[in-house]
Amino acid sequence: MNPNDPPEHDRELTFIEHLFELRSRLLKACLAILLALLVLLPFSRRLYAWLADPLLKHLPEGATMIAIDVASPFLAPFKLTLVLAVLVAMPVVIYQVWAFVAPGLYKKEKRLARPLLVSATLLFYLGCAFAYYVLFPIIFAFFSQVAPEGVTMSTDISSYLQFVITLFLAFGIAFEVPIATIMLVALGITTPQKLSRWRPYVIIGSFAIGMLLTPPDVISQTLLAIPMWILFELGIILSRLLIKREMPERKTVSGS
Repeated sequence: MNPNDPPEHDRELTFIEHLFELRSRLLKACLAILLALLVLLPFSRRLYAWLADPLLKHLPEGATMIAIDVASPFLAPFKLTLVLAVLVAMPVVIYQVWAFVAPGLYKKEKRLARPLLVSATLLFYLGCAFAYYVLFPIIFAFFSQVAPEGVTMSTDISSYLQFVITLFLAFGIAFEVPIATIMLVALGITTPQKLSRWRPYVIIGSFAIGMLLTPPDVISQTLLAIPMWILFELGIILSRLLIKREMPERKTVSGS
């Protein structure tokens, strides 16, 4: 049997059955997020304190964060906990998506999709960790040093949450560059050789994306652009290894 043949089923699902299957998968994904939220909710204040720690360390002596809106002391920690619940439940959500679409994939596509989904999830977490442990200490130290004389740095907790979530998303998405590169090669859209020739444009594009996705300061833009470029190079290397591994299979098929 051809490995690229679609999977066999006892019978094809009807449209209504597909809708029921989709509903079941969505409910399971939402339930995973809800359970994660219920577990994390009692620790919402501690989680916000952990998130604010990189900024609090660089505030001037005697300065604190402030809450402008009346409901901010409750809503800001709750929003953070909800975002973290989604991140914690992300493997379950991705599995439910995979379980829904996998029956319609070819065997070759399944072999490629499984490691890519796992790698994409891990890279997103890695991007968020890079933002928190590398970027935040640098930019907050810089912001505190360049504050004009006579201006006390007291950040609103809701504004701070929006700021850091934007950076988490920016770095999490940016760290998906190797996955995007491998998929372009695997789908036959381009080749590692062509990607190598695009390197100058990728470097310029990385800084342009860094300018769009990060706050208007050179440090965060550079700290996003450089990892994107490095991850692009990693994607080229991995896509070349993928092509080398696929070549013997192609020769075997053509020779048979």
